[in-house]
Amino acid sequence: MTLFTEVLAGIARTGDEFSVALTEDWLQGRTLYGGASAALCTEASLRAFDGLPPLRSAQFAFIGPASGPLLIRPAILRRGRSATYVGVDLAGDAGIATRALLCFGGIRDSAVDFSHVPAPEAPPPDTCGDFFQGGFRPNFAHHFDMLEAGGSPPFSMKEVPEYKLWIRHKDRQTPNDITALIALADAPPPAAMVRFPTFGPISSMTWSIEVLNEKPAGADDGWRLETSRAETITHGYSSQSMKTWARDGTPLLVGRQTVAVFV
Repeated sequence: MTLFTEVLAGIARTGDEFSVALTEDWLQGRTLYGGASAALCTEASLRAFDGLPPLRSAQFAFIGPASGPLLIRPAILRRGRSATYVGVDLAGDAGIATRALLCFGGIRDSAVDFSHVPAPEAPPPDTCGDFFQGGFRPNFAHHFDMLEAGGSPPFSMKEVPEYKLWIRHKDRQTPNDITALIALADAPPPAAMVRFPTFGPISSMTWSIEVLNEKPAGADDGWRLETSRAETITHGYSSQSMKTWARDGTPLLVGRQTVAVFV
């Protein structure tokens, strides 16, 4: 297996482009899974342009399979006094695979200070079992620890299709930064699979995220609590909401995702 830190170290720059080749252990079926594609787009942007403020939000469209040697082309669309917009294309053997729009925003003084994204109750990770229950998991999922902390497992046909998971990178040398968070946050399978009567293909189509904090302020053991809930599953598509917290309850990321289901 190629560690996540080795993937990052393998990103090469030539002029305005970045290239990287990932091994089969990072695939979901015949393509790189969406979280890795999104993370590569983010990492290339951070390396391409000095002085970017923190990432505030991003939209990713997973247009086609990301396979073979990958080329990543970030470009600044607009750079203002506090906000910078970056567009990124990631292409593979079959052409464009991912198109991303990243919004970076600097800290500004404000008279308003409000946050209410409370973490749900969850048992501690050391009391939770393997989310996949020792069974089949996609290739890339071997790079992550995933523990069941509530909700329902895939194929259980429970009424409410939602997960509550503890997740973290198995590569303990992974930097605690936004690239690693994005790769991690898309690692669990879509919550729609709770309602699947049997295994069936899925494909993430779009993913929109808002970054609330990159990491907690205090001590951090790498564990992240994530909830995913499929709000609709109809006409072959699912719309799901996602939230991620640090172990200390710090809200890190909220997102929405459109998933194609083939069941």
